[in-house]
Amino acid sequence: MTDRPATNPSKAHAIVTEVRRRIVEREWRQGDRIPDEVELAVEFGVARATVNKALQLLAEEGLLDRKRRAGTHVTVNPARKATLTIPIVREQIEGAGMAYSHRIIAQKHGPAPADIASRMAEAEGTMMIHLRTVHYGDDKPFQVEDRWINPKAAPGAEHVDFQRINPNEWLVRNFPWLRGDIAFSAENADARDARLLETRQGTALLILQRTTWNDQGAITSVRLAFHPGYSMVASP
Repeated sequence: MTDRPATNPSKAHAIVTEVRRRIVEREWRQGDRIPDEVELAVEFGVARATVNKALQLLAEEGLLDRKRRAGTHVTVNPARKATLTIPIVREQIEGAGMAYSHRIIAQKHGPAPADIASRMAEAEGTMMIHLRTVHYGDDKPFQVEDRWINPKAAPGAEHVDFQRINPNEWLVRNFPWLRGDIAFSAENADARDARLLETRQGTALLILQRTTWNDQGAITSVRLAFHPGYSMVASP
């Protein structure tokens, strides 16, 4: 029995980013056949399986058309699909000219409840890290996050001092995601959101629910509640 070559999720993500750039900047034009997996593996210094994973992700985005024997081509008139970019909240706040700080409200290591386990495609009771964090701009609440981290997909999380580095930034910098789910909703602030965001209970809030995965499974699932009046602008 021969072991299947392992893929490297960090390198696959880097290939996805570079190939997407070449397509967007028209180095590779619609209909062009791109180099085969062996050539790309040599160029990027990775295993062929890692290239295959990256190209498959781009095919799922609709940017590449892969056919056996015909090779891989840049899609003609690709359907636009949303791509998920996870911002570092500290950089968002500092970019708005405010001083950043954060506070860990609660942190525990315990079994994931049924709804969280289902969202992360894990077994109910899987041991995870649960954190509640408030991010501040000029000492005023900017957003509240309720986050579950899966140590299987984010090893080392149990030993991180999240009082020093916030969980959002640590995860973004250390665990590139390969796919993600995101949903927006509007909710009235419950008692806890109102208290942490320093607003009145019942105030309308923008809520974002996001779950990301790598080759080891779900990395994290987080609910973000933004301060009243927050607006999000999508990039084209």
